[in-house]
Amino acid sequence: MLDAIGLEILNILQKKARIPNIEVSRQVGLAPSAVLERIRKMEKQGIIDGYEVRLNPEQFNRAQVAFVHIKTNPAMSDKVGSELALIPEIQEVHFVSGSDCYLVKIRSADTTALGLLLQEKITTIDGVLSTSTETVLATVKETSQIPLPLTISQTT
Repeated sequence: MLDAIGLEILNILQKKARIPNIEVSRQVGLAPSAVLERIRKMEKQGIIDGYEVRLNPEQFNRAQVAFVHIKTNPAMSDKVGSELALIPEIQEVHFVSGSDCYLVKIRSADTTALGLLLQEKITTIDGVLSTSTETVLATVKETSQIPLPLTISQTT
């Protein structure tokens, strides 16, 4: 169970995962060794799932974002999902309710590269029946942070 200090540590790490342990300890008012012990415990419990570096997509010619709804043959849905997950340009694969089976997030260089990806990799997967693509014109917010309560009383 997380306490208020654990939540505070998580909020700090979500904003800047590479923050020095000594700075985290200063912000939460604990000794660096106690903070490190708490972080290791949260990692072991699976509360902290890992650490990532966020790259600027424009620096790697991946500025175009698109969301693709993919309808599949229900008998082949799991296989399709597994194959979609292997495509490097696909950042997210979600099995969804409704008339479509999957919603995927793609990053590509431009709409031409997106079209080729759809034609050569996605629609050629056995079991894909149809796709519907929405291209992003501008991104207002994009984050992987999980909103956490400010205090432990808000978690119950």
